[in-house]
Amino acid sequence: MTIEERLRAVADPKNAVFVSKLVPHLPPECVLGCRTPDLKALAKSLDAEPDAVQEFLQTLPHSYFDENQLHAFLIARRRPFDACLAEVQRFLPYVDNWATCDQLSPAVFRREAERLLPAIRAWLQSPHPYTVRFGIGMLMQHFLDARFQPEYPEAVAAIRSEEYYVNMEIAWYFATALAKQPETILPYLTELRLPQWVHRKTIQKAIESRRIPDSTKSLLRELRAAGSV
Repeated sequence: MTIEERLRAVADPKNAVFVSKLVPHLPPECVLGCRTPDLKALAKSLDAEPDAVQEFLQTLPHSYFDENQLHAFLIARRRPFDACLAEVQRFLPYVDNWATCDQLSPAVFRREAERLLPAIRAWLQSPHPYTVRFGIGMLMQHFLDARFQPEYPEAVAAIRSEEYYVNMEIAWYFATALAKQPETILPYLTELRLPQWVHRKTIQKAIESRRIPDSTKSLLRELRAAGSV
């Protein structure tokens, strides 16, 4: 069976309707409805067929959302670091939705995150919105704990975009960073360093978070209206 045939074998039309609502800018006919566990299982099974995987990864753009999802899961299994990064770089220009962007999380990047920084800096400057979103996501996943440096939120705060999915990711980044690096991050809100929409969305997400202490949430509620000034 071809990879497309295997995808169709696990496609779920009811799930396709649900997924289409999550990625409304994609044509419904491009969504087969494959569920994430099935896609991950297929990616794992394809470890035994490296030639088929390589042919699939080389065939871009794909026709279906589900193919892009599978592509992301296949890349996530790639090793070593350089080979994985090369596949990510080749795939990012074809990522056309937030779900595929957010599913792309290679395991090798977690172990060798410092090597990722030059690529992240380039991704944050990309004209392609989902490449920017991916770069922000990598900073959020790998550089908010022991690897954190104040220059990272500075780089995210400097992004100016009209793209909803970029601005939403910036808000997620700052809400998450506030829980982990409060002394560095809180001034971005108290000093109104973020664009108005991002400021308000960051506060909303932070107030909804269980990781933010009540004392900080009280301050955030006071600041919520300040973003409209």
